[in-house]
Amino acid sequence: MRKLLFTAMAVFFYSFSFADVHPARIFSDSMVLQRGMSIPIWGWADKGEKISVQFHTQTKTTVTAADGKWKINLDAEKEGGPYQLVIKGKDLVVMKGVLVGDVWICSGQSNMEFTVKSSQNSNQEIAAADFPMIRHSKIANAVSGKPLEDLSKPAEWHSANPSYVGGFTGVGYFFARDLYQQLHVPIGLIHTSWGGTDVETWTSRDAMANSDEFKEMIAGLPAFNLDSIAAIRNQALLQKIQKLQGALPSNSEVKSWKDISLNDKEWSTMQLPGLWEQQSLPDFDGIVWFRKYIMINAADAGKAADISLGMIDDNDEAYVNGVKIGSTNGYNVKRVYHIPAGVLKEGKNLIAFRVEDTGGGGGLYGDAADLHITIVGRNEPLAGTWSYRIESAGKASAVGPNSYPSLLYNAMINPLIPYAIKGAIWYQGENNAGRAYQYRTAFPLMIGDWRQRWGQGSFPFYFVQLASFNSANGNSQRGSNWAELREAQTYTNRLVPHTGMAVTIDIGESKDIHPKNKQDVGKRLAAIALSNEYDKKNVYLGPFLESIKTEGNKVMVSFLAKSLGSGLYTKDGSGKVEGFEIAGADQKYYPAKGLIKGDKVELSSENVPVPVAVRYAWADDAGNANLYNKEGFPAFPIRTDTWKGITENNKYKITLK
Repeated sequence: MRKLLFTAMAVFFYSFSFADVHPARIFSDSMVLQRGMSIPIWGWADKGEKISVQFHTQTKTTVTAADGKWKINLDAEKEGGPYQLVIKGKDLVVMKGVLVGDVWICSGQSNMEFTVKSSQNSNQEIAAADFPMIRHSKIANAVSGKPLEDLSKPAEWHSANPSYVGGFTGVGYFFARDLYQQLHVPIGLIHTSWGGTDVETWTSRDAMANSDEFKEMIAGLPAFNLDSIAAIRNQALLQKIQKLQGALPSNSEVKSWKDISLNDKEWSTMQLPGLWEQQSLPDFDGIVWFRKYIMINAADAGKAADISLGMIDDNDEAYVNGVKIGSTNGYNVKRVYHIPAGVLKEGKNLIAFRVEDTGGGGGLYGDAADLHITIVGRNEPLAGTWSYRIESAGKASAVGPNSYPSLLYNAMINPLIPYAIKGAIWYQGENNAGRAYQYRTAFPLMIGDWRQRWGQGSFPFYFVQLASFNSANGNSQRGSNWAELREAQTYTNRLVPHTGMAVTIDIGESKDIHPKNKQDVGKRLAAIALSNEYDKKNVYLGPFLESIKTEGNKVMVSFLAKSLGSGLYTKDGSGKVEGFEIAGADQKYYPAKGLIKGDKVELSSENVPVPVAVRYAWADDAGNANLYNKEGFPAFPIRTDTWKGITENNKYKITLK
């Protein structure tokens, strides 16, 4: 959803003479190195300087190249530690507490970024964290127009204990915890994610240039300087604001915006709830005020009340009749503020709130029912038209991670290569839902790009299918971006070797794009890894469609044998399956009556006498879908038809102005 958007950075990477030996910034105390394969260690020093690296029982040497770069490949090590890594040139660098185990890249957008402290039961999880063999390093957010050789900031590695685990990626930590409890080997997590980002920003320019899908687009984008792009975008933004409302206000003007006496008839209007990027302020980050008048009758005047504003991205201050009633920092926190007795007056009253967005989506979002005022136990809705005006525009909005392809690959992936890894876990796709059909190409392209550049073959790449969330009330009748994105993820899982997908339609939250149950997400990813990488041979996926067979007005749905586990199951034990739909030749879907019949599901509907196609969990919010195997893994969403979806014509586009 959001995060700080970085302005263009001038970063100097080793174009000058080094006085000291300088290892790449990913290397530090307490890190985990990958077991069972050659371990690259690299960095910079003076040209021609002799460098030695000592680790455990081995010592290797090299001489820096003309550009000052050096690299040494240590021999494979078994799991163990802690050890010291000693790098010696003209001076000495000693890294302590180094472990050897399995290293996983954790990447994607905000649901990977979502921390342990924001996950469900966070207090208990943090207090119980006592895993010194699990280590985590969060890569600093950064963008770059060109591939960088090193990270923007030194990496810090921390153990999973109550002092640090709250800041770990929730999905990554729960994944690592399940692995460790089964394997008892060190687990390292390199957490490089950024909320609200497209898959294209995580893919290299070269990969896009060599893709039939993207090469024409990328060929039309010239090499550029982030500072110059920032200047162009800022100028365009100021011109837009000027056209919308005139000049930005002075501080004295803004002070009056909370007051009921202010004449706001010239203000623009917007529908709330709704992010402003999806309305009249696309690509805008900064501060916006919203105002709305409500009428209070004599019986309610003077009484205390509560106001709910839903969720606001990122920070806000709220006022009623000029009286401040509360403020909150945090994009995923529902706002509920108390209005003291005596504030509300008979007749017209003003609700005003100031929203600061630091990057990504901005404004008030969520369910319309969450936007209301409560007086004496009675809710009065506040959803609808609000007046708004811009206080200030943040220059950070000029160049964000999605402003141009490859910006995050350049700054947050390329500097990690060739750090030896076991594999990657990935949670992203929400930002690409509007271009879901193209994700069938874009996502496999990124996976192949990373694998090719790491040079470790087809390392395991496991990802999370989008959870249920009522993004736009999409379903089979209206079309669903989210269902089509889930299908693109399934397509990737089926066609790209050595990938795996955790299905999470059952653990989403209808009104929150960031479900707090990250424990089950991590557990399902770990189940895939334990079976595929560690030979545990456990069940790791739910019922997966094999075929359908029409028998009169009924359809029998069969599933792959390996996905059945111990058998089909609904959690209420009734055997009545929810979430299936069937359609006839008219392409109109109707809810189907579903019954478990052994290892199959039987479907029927009075409205479809001759069924030809089946869908399951085909909606933005598919939380009613209830088919599992007895091991507790949910069935994969299904679509057997090939009828055109709503995202097939939507393509990735970039405009520099």
